[in-house]
Amino acid sequence: MTLPRLPFAFPPRGAVLAFFCALYLLPGLIGHDPWKGDDATHFGVAFSMLDGGHWLLPRLAGEIWLDSPPLYHWTAALLGWLFGPVLPLHDAARLATGLYAALMVACLVGATRRFIGAEAARGAALVAIGCLGLLVHAHESQPAIAFLAAAAGLYYGLALLPLRPLLGGAVAGGALGIGFLAAGLPALVTLGPLLMLLPLISSHLRTPTAARGMLAALAVAAPLILAWPLALYARQPAAFGLWWGTELAELRVVAGSPLAVWSFLKLLVWFAWPALPLALWTLWRERHRLGEPRTLIPLTSFVLLLAVQSVFTEPRSLNLLPLLPPLVLLAAPATLSLRRGAANAFDWFGMMTFSLLAGLIWLGWAAMVFGVPPQIAKNLARLEPGFVARFSAFALAVSLGLTFAWLWLIFASPRSPQRGTTHWAAGITLCWGLLMALWLPLIDYDRTYRPVALALKKALPEQPGCIAGRGLGSTQRAALHYFAGIQTLRDGGRGGASCRLVLVQGTTQKEALPPGAGWRKIWEGGRPSDRNERFRLYAR
Repeated sequence: MTLPRLPFAFPPRGAVLAFFCALYLLPGLIGHDPWKGDDATHFGVAFSMLDGGHWLLPRLAGEIWLDSPPLYHWTAALLGWLFGPVLPLHDAARLATGLYAALMVACLVGATRRFIGAEAARGAALVAIGCLGLLVHAHESQPAIAFLAAAAGLYYGLALLPLRPLLGGAVAGGALGIGFLAAGLPALVTLGPLLMLLPLISSHLRTPTAARGMLAALAVAAPLILAWPLALYARQPAAFGLWWGTELAELRVVAGSPLAVWSFLKLLVWFAWPALPLALWTLWRERHRLGEPRTLIPLTSFVLLLAVQSVFTEPRSLNLLPLLPPLVLLAAPATLSLRRGAANAFDWFGMMTFSLLAGLIWLGWAAMVFGVPPQIAKNLARLEPGFVARFSAFALAVSLGLTFAWLWLIFASPRSPQRGTTHWAAGITLCWGLLMALWLPLIDYDRTYRPVALALKKALPEQPGCIAGRGLGSTQRAALHYFAGIQTLRDGGRGGASCRLVLVQGTTQKEALPPGAGWRKIWEGGRPSDRNERFRLYAR
């Protein structure tokens, strides 16, 4: 039996490629509560803007929050206000991540098209959404995604610079300003030197035309960079000093930074797959033409970013994100030039891997909903005590559609140099889509603080007054503020010392009593799946 031909050109292009990217980006952005970690924290900052009007000086559950400039949170708050009538507020705000991720992919495609051509540009989009390390961060409330969009915009501006200097300079300068408003001084340290170093090492950027573009970039970047700090300094000088101290603290050299380079590279092996091996193939193939802008710009950027991240940050997944855009630019031409044997091996590896993963996701869903196989059902019940799975016809229909589309794609797609890259990106999209359709209730049950916050709110006295918080992290404070309207004061501070209620975050094994005498415990709770984290409310 021969499957019918695909109803679109292969590899996907134009509107089909845009739909493909949207199918990757949208699942997971909506349909669930703010989750433990960065998702809840950064949504909490955006929620405070809407709840208390703290737009110039961001706050988190009543306390000043200056870990990064507020561009991402402004965007999330505005989208929350705009789409809040039709979506839950947290879902509407999380669309900011999808917006910046889409902008990142679009700028990488534009830069690759200028540097190499339209076919390689399609490869850039497929490699970007196929990177393993981007998957989770591109679906949570995360300012780092706005920085990635800025970095990609800078590369696009540099690609435009030789032929369209004013437009290229404006795009590059705007990207630099957006990068600062998203990530602060680290963005200037990593992206700014590119505008100064590249003209020194690239003859393509040492022309009078390119120089005019560089001046345009500085003219656009300067007001964007200065506007928020100057406004903050004019309105609240003390807060400006606090922010500036925080920014300088982030630029301190971490211990063991020379060894961190090796740690970053080891993490990149899986985090940047398949961009890293494809980028290495490009460098080998272009080893005699490394001075050309299409290779020089991303290679210089990657080396600079790796050095800065290794010196100033710890080797963990979030700090690897800035390394992805230059690797994608380097990997894009390799999607067209892999040797047949390597291309076929990559293609088969992707098809087999994601087909197996999809089967396991289906198997786990069957165990959750129908109790078959029984052993897997028992293991899931032990991991998530109290969770009850419910059958959803809509989730089943979506998942069947994704699965049949995957099978049709891998069996009907014609031979093409980008076949393996397309199948890899499609496999990532398939498995993520299946997880979000079939497993989302379980994941949400595991990661949300909604039941804890509502249980705590119910246990409060009728006139609780202020509540001091002890040991609470930013995630927990953000969740309590959003779900229950509870803003805690720091225990031991001027306000918290007079509170008659204290909420303590501790462990199941050890109970940390509030200091002093006369306290009695009136409530205790926690997430069922977390066997370490425990909340206890005391009154006096």
